[in-house]
Amino acid sequence: MSKELHEILEAAKDVAGRFKKLTGKPLGITGEIAEFSAAKLLNLKLAEARQAGYDAIDGAGRKVQIKGRCLPEKPGPGQRLGSIRLDHEWDTVLLVLLDEMFEVIEMWEAERPVVEEAILAPGSKARNERGALAVRKFKQIGTKVWPADKA
Repeated sequence: MSKELHEILEAAKDVAGRFKKLTGKPLGITGEIAEFSAAKLLNLKLAEARQAGYDAIDGAGRKVQIKGRCLPEKPGPGQRLGSIRLDHEWDTVLLVLLDEMFEVIEMWEAERPVVEEAILAPGSKARNERGALAVRKFKQIGTKVWPADKA
């Protein structure tokens, strides 16, 4: 990432954080911040803008769909990811959890077969019709990839 792009993203995070504090509403840049943060921290190559299905390619050539979620200081149980479309091309989903100032807290990844199984499981209309998994469920089916746990 270039120095100029890094500076712009830092300024955008600052403005978005201040906007949310003043209005109580998000500015709507969570997805972009999540994508660029994941690319930087996990060495992903971002896809072209508006690429249906995936946002980046990893070192193994897998197509990665990136979902960002800003969590409040005390997150409730209803936190959900944005829609995961099963009719699009992708190999894995990466969940980037951000704090209220858009700093990365942690990242979780789940492979397509596990994500599909979770979305198609009987029960939730939000999950079945919109492909909207709960953050807690995603963490159950996924693997924490950042920060790396100290062994």
